[in-house]
Amino acid sequence: MNSITSNIKERYQKISSTIKEKASFLLPLWSFLKKYGAFLAYFNPKRYIKILDWYIIKKFIGTYIFSIILIISVAIVFDVNENLARFAQYHAPLKAIVFDYYANFVPYFANLFSPLFVFIAVIFFTSKLAGNSEIISILAAGVSFKRLMRPYMISCALISILSYYLSSNVIPHGTVIRQNFEALYKNKTKTTSADNTLLQVDKGVIASIQHYDNNSKRGYGFSLDKFENKKLVSHLTATEIQYDTISDTKYHWTISNWKIRKLEGLKEKITTGSQRDTIIMMEPTDIVYSKGQQETFTSAQLQDYISKQIDRGSSNVVQYQVEYHKRIASSFASFILTTIGLSLSSRKRKGGMGLYMGIGLALSFGYIMLQTVSATFAINANTPPIIAAWIPNIIFSLVAYFCYRKAPN
Repeated sequence: MNSITSNIKERYQKISSTIKEKASFLLPLWSFLKKYGAFLAYFNPKRYIKILDWYIIKKFIGTYIFSIILIISVAIVFDVNENLARFAQYHAPLKAIVFDYYANFVPYFANLFSPLFVFIAVIFFTSKLAGNSEIISILAAGVSFKRLMRPYMISCALISILSYYLSSNVIPHGTVIRQNFEALYKNKTKTTSADNTLLQVDKGVIASIQHYDNNSKRGYGFSLDKFENKKLVSHLTATEIQYDTISDTKYHWTISNWKIRKLEGLKEKITTGSQRDTIIMMEPTDIVYSKGQQETFTSAQLQDYISKQIDRGSSNVVQYQVEYHKRIASSFASFILTTIGLSLSSRKRKGGMGLYMGIGLALSFGYIMLQTVSATFAINANTPPIIAAWIPNIIFSLVAYFCYRKAPN
């Protein structure tokens, strides 16, 4: 009996020592959790998101997605009805219509009217909650109006992050494909050339192109002048200039039938050649500008383009600045319009949600119209772009604050 007991003890000791050896790497993690566990628990989502929050978040997101599907479906039907004759006239393939046009049409307009969809979703499901006396029950249980707003703001944060990501990274690439489709199969004119272009490509370096064709990425009648202390020190001319589209880096050009005149005091040195690869600090987008071109740039590309054009002293940069700031400002519209919608529809009234839905639509369209008007102010009235982009948010924030103060009463 004693031998059996000793064997069991030996096996137990071996197993325990093996477990300790294999689990030794977990000791630092255990000590970290023991030390900072209380601090990490402070950021645990379950600490803030309760059953009530999940209930409202599911209602909010579900109604938001449903409203997008419903309204965009109607918009697609109207768009197909309007453009079907053109698609048939220009022999647009079905695959291109579905994947090149409508697959990029839906995200663009869904994100453009996202504030409208958010407002409709809030008005719709909050009015139903109020009509079923659920809001009254929540407030009667001791939940304050401020606490009631928490799941709404969490939902807005998710929608805003998604909206900003789409507008900054995804939609610009789709817009390029959609615009190319429209140029091919909807006969929409697209600027593909430029004449007598003059631009500063670097400090003291001026480029001139008599004619540039963006389809072939080729220019004719090119010259490049370099100045030092307001004196011409180099003059390059070329009959043709071709942009290298397959290069791994930017600014690669090939010049043909070139001549360089270098001025050194009273002396002049002339060098000629038939073809030469060179680096010139300009791109095709700097030469040819088409309407809505700023919508085809990602936010990183916009920022790079704006800083580059400012360094060159170009005045054709305001619409790019407005687009950059508008993407940031639009992502905050969900918070403002949700506050207004919740404040208006949280009270149970006779007549249902028709009145609030009408008010919501009017405010949402007013916000979108104000965005367009403020952008025009920046382009034509010298309003700072950042102020023009944030004017709708500032005005509607005041409306939201007034509604929020009146809602608990």
